[in-house]
Amino acid sequence: MSKNKEANLCRHLSVAAQNFPNDLAVAVQQKSFNKLVYKELTFKALDQRSDHIAYVLTKQGLKAGDKAVLMITPSLDFFSITFALFKAGIIPILVDPGMGIKNLKQCFIEAQPTAFIGINKAHVARILYDWGKDTLKYYFSVAPFDLFGIQSIPSLLKKNILQHPFKMEKLNKHAMAAILFTSGSTGNPKGVIYSHAMFETQIDILRNDYHIQHGERDLATFPLFSLFGPALGMASIIPLMDASKPIKANPNNLFAAIEKYQCTNLFANPALIERLGKAGCMQNIVLDSLRRVISAGAPASVDSLQQFSRILNKGTEIISSYGATESLPITKISSAKLLQTEKHTQNGSGICVGFPIKNTTLSIIKITEKPIKDWQDNLCLAPYSIGEIVVKGTQVSQAYYQRPEATLLAKIEDNGDIRHRMGDLGYLDNQGNLWMCGRKAHRVKSDYNNQNKCYFSIPCERIFNTHKDIKRSALVSINVRGKTKALLCVELKHPKCKDTLRLFNELSAIAEQHQTTQGIYHFLIHKDFPMDIRHNAKIFREKLALWAQLKYSKQHQDN
Repeated sequence: MSKNKEANLCRHLSVAAQNFPNDLAVAVQQKSFNKLVYKELTFKALDQRSDHIAYVLTKQGLKAGDKAVLMITPSLDFFSITFALFKAGIIPILVDPGMGIKNLKQCFIEAQPTAFIGINKAHVARILYDWGKDTLKYYFSVAPFDLFGIQSIPSLLKKNILQHPFKMEKLNKHAMAAILFTSGSTGNPKGVIYSHAMFETQIDILRNDYHIQHGERDLATFPLFSLFGPALGMASIIPLMDASKPIKANPNNLFAAIEKYQCTNLFANPALIERLGKAGCMQNIVLDSLRRVISAGAPASVDSLQQFSRILNKGTEIISSYGATESLPITKISSAKLLQTEKHTQNGSGICVGFPIKNTTLSIIKITEKPIKDWQDNLCLAPYSIGEIVVKGTQVSQAYYQRPEATLLAKIEDNGDIRHRMGDLGYLDNQGNLWMCGRKAHRVKSDYNNQNKCYFSIPCERIFNTHKDIKRSALVSINVRGKTKALLCVELKHPKCKDTLRLFNELSAIAEQHQTTQGIYHFLIHKDFPMDIRHNAKIFREKLALWAQLKYSKQHQDN
């Protein structure tokens, strides 16, 4: 059998089960009678349990190549069932419940799953909203009893005893291993096809670029990242929280889990970093077991990074990673280096997201909405030229599932490889560091002095965010007497602002001090920006733009 036919992510789990059978693989924090308790699995137990589940699923009729939607909260079942699916060659479809009912239904239509594995609440939603009614044949739950045609996995395990280790499927490394739907926070959710080769690359990056070693313990606040723990020989500690709404997590639960297991790694998005930092500083907590903190999902503010650093040992770095579901990670930067670039950010240079991961190639191309079929080196722009970010590497997805038009717009063929257009804008400096300037869809082409000027969201907003009263801002476009104009929506730190005229005059003065923002003189105060649930950092600008147009038109109609 060729090496191309020997791929399976679960081989890492099997090796760990052989070499370190009694080491902790997963621990899940729960509450019982107002007391925090923990359920655990060793590597051996996780390997055996996932073998057993793979066996009963295939015995019910599922086979390699079938697709199964997985809607289970982070738990021991989540790990066992996910690894079981991989072992059997069944393709898990992972969706974010926070994307909304309409988007979820569309995901089912596109993914065409054969099986649905979920908690009872997920099955109720499936029935109510007719998810997957045309393709689903198998229904499983993690409840202890069968119910209304839904088979209980615990019940199946009792009825079907596994006599021998399950024979893991050996697959082509480029075969589809999973479908991961984007969150929809930067556009319509799309199913990203993950291959075993992509997962292998991500494991190598975490091991080599982030220096994660066997025996470490990770407080995993994002389900997908938590799966990499056992593959790296690192225990995944799952805190009691809603993974789809980390901004609402109870910091004390996370602090308790870190303390109990002496976690060495923490993966968290910027909103959770900010929440933990505030709580930790108020309680004078020091998380002295942590060796590294990885932040991803959106750019973290320097203030929140500095605050969180106060509850870490001196020298423990917060590493910010840039990437997307389609390609993760791409770059990384330490909090210390990010702090050094903050003055440039406040003056409109964008956000530095660091240097590319090893064996990852970054390029900047001219902004266009048209597809690019074949890569040519002359597409690359010179350093400091703002354009669309393009990435090449073995962690890059090859296509979207059942979305040929989206694939055509996002992928560029390059002599057998694929380059991915990120949909983000930025530039490379002379050292090869990447600077982010915002989403391509969020740039504003505005009429300024009878000329078209292009404003980029991040550089503009970070300039205005230096004002002492501004919590955050969002650049949008409005129509003013037939011409497109840039308008800045602002959310205030203290919502009850009595002197808006003074504030707007000060913002206008700031705009005129920087070439990046000159020509922006329309401002509106919004009391509470619409934000994505997961990261609480991505602003739904499309909603704000509609609000701003109505608000501006009404104000000037009244005048």
